[in-house]
Parts: sequence; C-alpha cells; structure tokens
Amino acid sequence: MFDISFPELVVVGVIALLVLGPDRLPGALRTLGLWVGRMSRTFSALKTEIEREIGMDEIRRQLHNEAVMDELKRIERDVRGPTSNGSGHAEVKDPEPPQVEAPPAQVSATSNDTRPHA
Repeated sequence: MFDISFPELVVVGVIALLVLGPDRLPGALRTLGLWVGRMSRTFSALKTEIEREIGMDEIRRQLHNEAVMDELKRIERDVRGPTSNGSGHAEVKDPEPPQVEAPPAQVSATSNDTRPHA
C-alpha cells in the first residue's frame, strides 16, 4: 500500500536509533508493535461488525450463486450449440421425406417391342 522498501526502512531505523538512542529504542519498538497490533485488531473487529450488520455474508452468497448460474448457462449454451431456439431445448428439424424412385416402365403385353427391359 505504501510501497516502503528495505533501504527506506533502514534509513528510518538509523534515524530512530540516533534520536532515541540505543537504550530506549527496543522499548519504543515494542510499544510501536503493540499499538500497530491494537489498531489492526480494532480495524478487523470493526470490519467484521459492519459486514455482519449489512449482511455481507448473504450478499456474497447471492453473488456467488449468480456467478455459478451464469457459468452454468454459458456451459449449457455452448453444449447446445448454435441451433438453439432459445426455449431451453435444441431445435429439431423435420426430416426430409425419402426420395422414392419411380418404378421402371412396364411394357404392355401387346407391345411388339422385342428389346430387353432395363
């Protein structure tokens, strides 16, 4: 958050050592650590209390459920493919009627044609 690097911490430590001296520096660091811990616990407790009051758990659950449902719909849409008609079922096309070939022409008994029939 503050992007403090190690050399910057060394500079702050050296300045603190020069200002406080080697005998008071350990006590000051201990006190600083206690205050940082107290602030961290206070902010954590405050955050938890606010989340509990506004029902963040329920909101998170709803958002998670909506995200899961959106993902399921996307997967279902991908599985159904582009032939979907939007009704939740894949579109089924009517099969084309089979092509029936005409029977071969029959030669009447009175025909004088002596060629073989195909």
